[in-house]
Parts: sequence; C-alpha cells; structure tokens
Amino acid sequence: MKESKRARLEAAGWTIGDASDFLGLSQEEREFIDMKLALARFLRTLRISKRWTQTQVANRLDSSQSRVAKMEAGDASVSVDLLIRSLFSLGASRGQLAEAIGSASTAPPSRRRRTGT
Repeated sequence: MKESKRARLEAAGWTIGDASDFLGLSQEEREFIDMKLALARFLRTLRISKRWTQTQVANRLDSSQSRVAKMEAGDASVSVDLLIRSLFSLGASRGQLAEAIGSASTAPPSRRRRTGT
C-alpha cells in the first residue's frame, strides 16, 4: 500500500494491519505459520522442478492427490511433520529444507501494528 493512502486511512481512524494482527497471533505463532507455508511452497517447487503431477507425488507418498494439494496449500490439517517427511521422501536434503525454512519471511515486529493499541 502506498504511504499516502496509508496515511489517509489512518487519519480517518482506520487501523492498518494484516491477518495475524486480526487473529491476534503471537510472534511465535506467526513464525510457525511462515515456516509451515515455506515448507509447503518448497514441496510445490520441488514437485514442479521434477515435472511430477500431484497424483505422481501422491503415489510416491502412498497418499492421495487431494492430500498433496492440501500439503501444497499449507492446509491446517497438514502437520509440519508430514510436510518434512514427504519432502525427504521426494529426495529433498536437510540443507534444502533449511534453506526453505530460512526463506520464511516474517516482517520484523516494528513493521507490525497491533489493533486496539
């Protein structure tokens, strides 16, 4: 959002934030969600780089295509454990997982604004 628009909205009494502000997530919860989404993105990237379909990945994991789609979307029903085990099963290395987790981008707390404060 442009700073001028942000300033106009704030002057009009609006509070600017993001989904984690709305949900009242702690910094630790934000970090966990960002890490999980980074792993989900890596799963999709790995699948695409290998030119596999979700169905082919599902067959390799002894799962279903819909489950792979949920994994790639970072669905709440998918655990971080399942994402990590699946990535290892598809040939990802520890280093690649570390890179994926390191790419999780949580804005520093100074950029976040809490609603109601």
